[in-house]
Amino acid sequence: MAKKDHCGNRPQRMNRLQRVRALGYYLIVTDTKETEGNYITGLKNTLPTSLQGRLVIKVIEDQRTQDLIKVCKEKAASNPQYAKLWIMFDRDEVKDFDDIIKNANREGINAAWSNCCLEVWFEAYFQNMTCCNTSEECWKRFAKLFKQKTGKEYKKADAGIYNLLKEYGDEEEAIDRARRRHNAFKDIVNKASAMNPCSTVYLLVDEIQKTIKANESRVTNV
Repeated sequence: MAKKDHCGNRPQRMNRLQRVRALGYYLIVTDTKETEGNYITGLKNTLPTSLQGRLVIKVIEDQRTQDLIKVCKEKAASNPQYAKLWIMFDRDEVKDFDDIIKNANREGINAAWSNCCLEVWFEAYFQNMTCCNTSEECWKRFAKLFKQKTGKEYKKADAGIYNLLKEYGDEEEAIDRARRRHNAFKDIVNKASAMNPCSTVYLLVDEIQKTIKANESRVTNV
C-alpha cells in the first residue's frame, strides 16, 4: 500500500492532481460590466471537454479602471492558483492609460488593452483595424461592419459575441492582423495611448488557443 503524506494524501494522487492543474489558471480583471466579460466567457465555454476544469479562466468584471491592478493582486493573493494574471480595459478617455499598463507590467500582470475600444479587436476578425477618434465612433463603425458580415445587429451586451465572431470571422487572421499592427506601432512609438487603432487582446487569446492546441495534440499522440 502506498504511503500517505502528513496531510493524508498519497503521492501518486498528488502527482496526478498536479498534472491535471498544470494547464493554466487565468485571472482576468476588467472595468466593464459585460462586453469584455461576455467575450472571454464565450472563449472559456468553447474549451474542449478534455480541458474543462483543467484550464481555468476566471473573469472579474465592473471594477474601477484605476483599481484593476489592485483588485487583480488581491484576488490572486486569496487564490494563489491563479498564476496567469491579466487586466483588460480600453483606452477610451482613461487619462493614465499608459501608466496603468506600465504599472501592471511592473507588478507582473499582463495588460490586454484596446485603443480606442474593444471593438477594434472585434474588427480584426473581419478586416484590418481602422482608426477612430472616440469609443462611440469605434463601436458604431464596428456595428455597421458586423451587420454587413453577419446580417445581425451588434449589441455590446451580447452574451454570444465570441461565438458569432468565430462563426462569421477568422480568429487566426484576427491574431495575425493585431500582431502585425502592434509590432508596426512598436517600431515608431513607445506609448500605447499613441497606438490607434491597436489591441493586445490577441496576446491573451493566442496564448489560450496555443495551450488548447498543444493539449489536443498531446492527447491525440497518446
